[in-house]
Amino acid sequence: MNNEIFAPGWPGIPGRWTGANKSAVGTAFNGSSVWFTMSHGILNEVYSPREDEAAIRDLGFVVTADNGFFSEEKRHAKHSPSLIYTGVPAYHVESLCGNGYYMIEKDIITDPKRSSVIIRGKFTPLKPGNYRLYVITASHIGNHGAGNTAWFNEFKGKTGLFASRHKTSLCLINEKGFKACSVGFVGFSDGWQDLKKNGKLTSVYKRAENGNVALTGEMILDKDGSFLLALGFGRNPSEAALQSIASINAGFEKVLESYAGKWQEFWQKQKPVFYAEKHNLFSISAMVILIHRSKYIPGAVLASLAVPWGFSKGDGDLGGYHLIWPRDMVQSAGGLIAANIKSEVMNMLIYFESTQESDGHWPQNMWIDGFPYWNGIQMDETALPILLLDLARRETAILESDINRFWPMVKKALAYIAKNGPVTQQDRWEENGGYTPYTIAAEISALIIGAELAELASESDYAPYLRETADSWYSCIDRWLYVKGGELADKAGVEGFYVRVTPPDFEEGDDVICIKNRPPASCYPHISSVVCTDALSLVRFGLRKADDKRILNTVKVIDATLKVETPSGPCWHRYNGDGYGEHQDGSPFDGTGRGRLWPLLTGERGHYSVALGDFKEAKRLLKTMEGFADGIGLFPEQVWDSSDIPERGLFFGRPSGSAMPLVWAHAEYLKLIRSITEERVFDMPPQTALRYLKNGTTSNIMQWRFNHKLHKIPVGKKLRIETLSHAIVHWTSDGWRTVNDAVVKDSGLGVFYADLPTENLKENDEIIFTFYWTDAEKWENKDFYVQIKN
Repeated sequence: MNNEIFAPGWPGIPGRWTGANKSAVGTAFNGSSVWFTMSHGILNEVYSPREDEAAIRDLGFVVTADNGFFSEEKRHAKHSPSLIYTGVPAYHVESLCGNGYYMIEKDIITDPKRSSVIIRGKFTPLKPGNYRLYVITASHIGNHGAGNTAWFNEFKGKTGLFASRHKTSLCLINEKGFKACSVGFVGFSDGWQDLKKNGKLTSVYKRAENGNVALTGEMILDKDGSFLLALGFGRNPSEAALQSIASINAGFEKVLESYAGKWQEFWQKQKPVFYAEKHNLFSISAMVILIHRSKYIPGAVLASLAVPWGFSKGDGDLGGYHLIWPRDMVQSAGGLIAANIKSEVMNMLIYFESTQESDGHWPQNMWIDGFPYWNGIQMDETALPILLLDLARRETAILESDINRFWPMVKKALAYIAKNGPVTQQDRWEENGGYTPYTIAAEISALIIGAELAELASESDYAPYLRETADSWYSCIDRWLYVKGGELADKAGVEGFYVRVTPPDFEEGDDVICIKNRPPASCYPHISSVVCTDALSLVRFGLRKADDKRILNTVKVIDATLKVETPSGPCWHRYNGDGYGEHQDGSPFDGTGRGRLWPLLTGERGHYSVALGDFKEAKRLLKTMEGFADGIGLFPEQVWDSSDIPERGLFFGRPSGSAMPLVWAHAEYLKLIRSITEERVFDMPPQTALRYLKNGTTSNIMQWRFNHKLHKIPVGKKLRIETLSHAIVHWTSDGWRTVNDAVVKDSGLGVFYADLPTENLKENDEIIFTFYWTDAEKWENKDFYVQIKN
């Protein structure tokens, strides 16, 4: 055997993450600062000391024998993961060799009192042979494959495999020890290379510094083939080793009892939900949301413990989906409330309160500590926390007195919406800016709810402007989003439909959009050539009745363009031309691709069926959604919509490579169960439904602002000029023969406005105006024009 101190091949090949389709995720209910994921029968990313910081790429086993036999558990075995207890993320995994040579059984949990993952396993030969079992793990501390240092050494009489990077260390210890150990640089001197070539560790390297490293140990087993492994984490190597040894010494059964007990205790404290037992994935979905909670900063909930297409991503994609998206987190909170789990909601609202930017918006996404990752502005993510607060109030997850406590947060968010809406820099799919159905529906709902919250907080002076703005935007929905004619309408046999998006300059005549994630030659379609399922949000948010002709027309276009029948039932693309997904040959998304089917959209369609009163169809769609689950019952972000490509693991109607679980999808599932049970759309704001669907409120006000310049308004409308500072609107409607001055009023929300009496102007009349900025004491020196035109 070749023994050397330093491994050759620095720094190794570039680090890569694992596939994003997890079969299981887990963590202790409280205490332990470790989260783990699984797929292909092995541990994938393990996160510590925070759930947004991956510390390893994977941990699995290799089996060899003297006759040249080589088998890698994750590639050459069939895997069967299952829950040890209902509602507890403790897993039993059986990996059966594809050629019938061995079975590996594992029970996997974290230690609730320590920062460690514990694996109790058993290796069983099924055919005669002199087998050797090796464990291999790849250190990716701090979300980085590069810059890791690995070595093996003794600690308190136990041999440990160690890795460190910056201020975090890990240590892997086997209760019975290792026959041999080696560390090396991935792709050059790591143990997998040696085992594949020689069937055993023939080169032992004691240290691999500052690179992409892997750690390998030959397992010493009990006589019956059993073993106990612990992967501990700490601020230094000694602490990590101590965590591992202490978890082993505590005994797996005792640790499992404590681990399961805390989860079971939590479920017992929840008020019984009578419909939970009727649905197989109810407890799993609630459990998945709770697993994604931060124990480091209370209230934070990640989008997913996965890196989309991780096997093709490296250190340049630090965040993956293990980040906070305000939108996803609101959905997660709604899912918990739907499941009658209210204990987490106050912390979630406090987290929103604490991470709100000074101007009132929330980052597009952020690390758990609130530091932004991407910097796009998505207006729905500013509106949705307001809706969550009101939902929590209606469902008694918070007290009425809490309205005053959160009013400053709500007021700042309302001010941001009032100043910057209705257009958005990005839609809810984080791509196009402009006027979009989901964003506008969320904004209008937030303004209407905000007016009510203002009154409840004894700040009623803000309410009239908020309602007037909401009413004005509501009355313009068709102006901005409903088109008549076009190829999609003709194909579906309807006169018109709600489009996916119109551009920010739509009021200035722009009718072409740019679809992101597409090759340049195919990303500039006319607005009437793109439809999106988002139009159903107009029903979900209480702005259109489910049987409104315009909605029914749009549903026909959606189904003719986006719907695919899978073996589990119908599922939908987000919009036609979507580029966020694998390429047609199954290769991973690389900035372009083709969007696949989203199971959560089947849930949203189920909610539309509830609104329509078609509960039979809603139940069918719920069952369909369940059919998309995989692993222990996890919902993927996307499912494959084309012919099978077995070599890439892609099968029609089964999870694609984007991400699983998607916490948002689990929340949607929980809400759909609640909606079906109560025969009402659970999270529809009653305020908007009352104002617009029952009372038929509309507005004759049309707003002009610098981010929303009108060039035409219909006869009979009042033109409201809005600015962000004190001004005098200097205007005329007869070519400056008559001059008028209107001093803007302060809404109290950072918006100033003046209503021009234009209701009696005739067709083709023209309003000309400019501004005198009173604070700056200067003129705008530019005229603006609005024509009266039906």
